[in-house]
Amino acid sequence: MDRLDQKILSILQKNSRISMARLSEQVGLSLSACHRRVKLLESSGIIEAYTVRLDRASLNLEMQVFIEVKLTSPRREDALAFEDEIARMPEVLECHLISGEFDYLIRLMTKNTAAYEKLYRGRLSQIPSVAQMKTLLSLSTVKEFEGLNLDETTITATDNAVI
Repeated sequence: MDRLDQKILSILQKNSRISMARLSEQVGLSLSACHRRVKLLESSGIIEAYTVRLDRASLNLEMQVFIEVKLTSPRREDALAFEDEIARMPEVLECHLISGEFDYLIRLMTKNTAAYEKLYRGRLSQIPSVAQMKTLLSLSTVKEFEGLNLDETTITATDNAVI
């Protein structure tokens, strides 16, 4: 991956609906060369998917919640049972295995506190391997994820050379 690939990826992260003609103009490549690079980035798995960013307020998803979860034990069976349950919950946007006092960090969005309470009492607290949960309510989002930073100084190869 070179600087042109990084530029292509940066542009696509901001607008995945950009036309190939416009993308090639912004990158400074011919249309065919740009298209070839995008196809290689897709086939190599660097580009996993193209998505749409939605306005959660317009969809009445006003409450963003983070939940720290501690399991009853560190046994693999308990962790897998928990992860299976979480994977089946469409309300859960992200779930991360973390280090520290808690085992997992969950991010989800709901319409309001009543919807969150229903999810909390009806599903999350019913998972057998859960020992403790701590809810953190997001009051506002200071910075929303808009894509990975592809600045050449932050991406390094395995030999620590800048790409």
